[in-house]
Amino acid sequence: MAKPPEQVSKNRRGRPVWLDLRRTGRGLQAMLVGGLLSLVSLAITFWTLPQISSDGRLPILRLVVLLAVFSVLMRWILAGIAVLIGSLGVLVGGLLSQFGVVYLAITVDPGVNLHGGVEAPLLVSIVMSSVSAFVGWIAYAGSDDAYVAEVMRVVHRRARRIQPAPKTGMLIIQIDGLSAPLLNWMVLAGNLPNLGGWIRDGKHSMLAWHTGVPATTPASQAGILHGGSRHIPAFRWYEKETGRVMVTNRGRDAAELEARMSTGRGLLADGGVSISNNWSGDADRCELVFSRAALPNSRSRGYVRFFSSPQGAARGLVLCVAEMIKELHQARRQRVRHLVPRVKRGGAYIFLRAITNVLLRDLNVSLITDELVKGTPVIYCDFVDYDEVAHHAGPTRPESLQTLEGLDRVLGALQRIIEILPHSYEIVVLSDHGQSQGATFLQRYGRTLAEVVDDLVDTTKEPVAAVGKSEGWGPVNAFLTELSMRRSVAGTVTRKALHGKARGGEVELGPKDCEPPVAADEQMVVTASGNLALIYLATTPGRVPLEEIELLHPKLIPGLATHPGIGFVVVDSLAEGPVAIGRAGVRVLRSGRVEGEDPLTPYGELAAPSLLRQAEMPHNGDLVVVSRLDDYTHEVAAFEELVGCHGGIGGWQTEAVLVHPSRWVLNEPPVGSDAVHQVLIDWLEKLGQRKDLPVESERASEAPASTARHSAGTSPSGSEGNDETTSTPPLPLAEALRRAPARDDAGASDARKMEA
Repeated sequence: MAKPPEQVSKNRRGRPVWLDLRRTGRGLQAMLVGGLLSLVSLAITFWTLPQISSDGRLPILRLVVLLAVFSVLMRWILAGIAVLIGSLGVLVGGLLSQFGVVYLAITVDPGVNLHGGVEAPLLVSIVMSSVSAFVGWIAYAGSDDAYVAEVMRVVHRRARRIQPAPKTGMLIIQIDGLSAPLLNWMVLAGNLPNLGGWIRDGKHSMLAWHTGVPATTPASQAGILHGGSRHIPAFRWYEKETGRVMVTNRGRDAAELEARMSTGRGLLADGGVSISNNWSGDADRCELVFSRAALPNSRSRGYVRFFSSPQGAARGLVLCVAEMIKELHQARRQRVRHLVPRVKRGGAYIFLRAITNVLLRDLNVSLITDELVKGTPVIYCDFVDYDEVAHHAGPTRPESLQTLEGLDRVLGALQRIIEILPHSYEIVVLSDHGQSQGATFLQRYGRTLAEVVDDLVDTTKEPVAAVGKSEGWGPVNAFLTELSMRRSVAGTVTRKALHGKARGGEVELGPKDCEPPVAADEQMVVTASGNLALIYLATTPGRVPLEEIELLHPKLIPGLATHPGIGFVVVDSLAEGPVAIGRAGVRVLRSGRVEGEDPLTPYGELAAPSLLRQAEMPHNGDLVVVSRLDDYTHEVAAFEELVGCHGGIGGWQTEAVLVHPSRWVLNEPPVGSDAVHQVLIDWLEKLGQRKDLPVESERASEAPASTARHSAGTSPSGSEGNDETTSTPPLPLAEALRRAPARDDAGASDARKMEA
């Protein structure tokens, strides 16, 4: 349908552009502000650099006009030749053009004089561009909204030439790592005027949804975009069949995993676009997506606009330096104030924060705007700003909350852009998981989990540990991998420069312990995802049951279950299936039977069904370990060196949020990301954005709903996960395990046969 009448004024639609006073006023205001900022930047440059001077004030004013004219011309040229020079050419050309525009304007203006050698023009160009970016940042109160404002001006100019889309579309914005309790607090505090305003005036409703285990971006997005979260047991895991560690934000692994889960009918299948996500959602167009590691299409207006705009990449690079300085200051402030818990904030994270909080945010806005203008039926974009900062600073620390305020401004800008367009969009804001805070396992006990495991097992080699310090390397590695594969000069240079960092053609920058090589004779592998860890007996094929682990390593399960930093251990038993073993009790996940103290009680009523579902996933660990949960603070002990973590269960990490138009009523919160997938599909059907499916495909699309019901507490046999009623009186767990049938000659238990 066309845009609703109440959203577009008929009088305004019929008036000529020059009679639209409000729009004309905004344009004049933007011109005046832009000219004033350029004048201030030039004045600072002339005052600070001896290499440039002017013959009075008139040449400086003339230079302001020349800079504006040449900037527009250069942008038109880049847009025109974008198809010929490709994405990389636009990137490099856009950066160089900003310095070229300055140099050309200085050369043409007869009243401006350069002093010095050949280095003078280059120095003046660099300083003038940098000063312009800094002045713009100050003018917008440090909000980094200069580029967003420019995007809106572009949309205003193009609005009357845009053809309206026939149906209302859906814009889905994912705020990575935002928990429902934190969003509720931010809205109550009034710190999110745009998102909070939608909720306060009743246009949108907010509700929490339980992610289940694992509480990670790849698992949640696999469910939301594909209905396939059952394929992702953790952020990283070990596969015995291939003998390698799978990492979900590594390009080749993501591509392989998407091939396993995709049915061709994902959330974005009918003309949608996926931007900055782990998975494609079966979209026809993908930009900055891990599973399709490639640059955006060279014809993308949003991409060209960003890298050719003086407020885009050139300004972004300058502000990246400012962001790094800000990070150093904030990290020092935590140390001086002796804040606890905290982790070391240095190294590559300083660079990654600058990329995610400056460059990627504005680039995402540009790419989204381009799709909005086209009338793309459904757009899904992930903003990782908050998640990246919260990992290192803490989920509720001031610097983390500042990123949420910046994302709220982005939401406000996107809403205003939609109001300008001749077609309409419904905006849905959601998160993929929350974050839990706490001192790390290593900080609390002076040892890593792999070292604890090493003391408890009878092996000749130390366990291989796969942990991570940052998720932010995924986009960087995807970009460099795609670039190195190009048959061009840039591709050749990249391959030679990074030949020592590439394996199998894929660039792998970042900490080496994230994806360690696993030799064929390794005996134990420990992978960590926040406060969730998977332990594998690498040389024993299939899922190894409790009875066999007790024979091979009798100290392992008791030692882990009674460790003060561990809440419980989940392991398969031949007699009862998956069981959760804690310090003072055991819970059978399928029947709900408990002996002693239930180790899952502190983790909430959905812990048992969530862990049962995770225990039955392919490639899950022989042992699943979840860290302790503090009684009063609800803090967890991450097995990675991150003060804010997610991946397991405990605290806010499983409490994600969904903000949706109030006219779509949800009777109860969805449980699990597959259930969220089905909710979004239903809303797209109401908007008329889903194509009719054959009968076979319709049956396949119903799978996520049944999965969601199982996640909510229904066991595969049809009994409720918390139903303790059985047809015969249950045996004590210890006796049941003793009476369990012995393994057959082939050494495969029933559970392992099922796994095979």
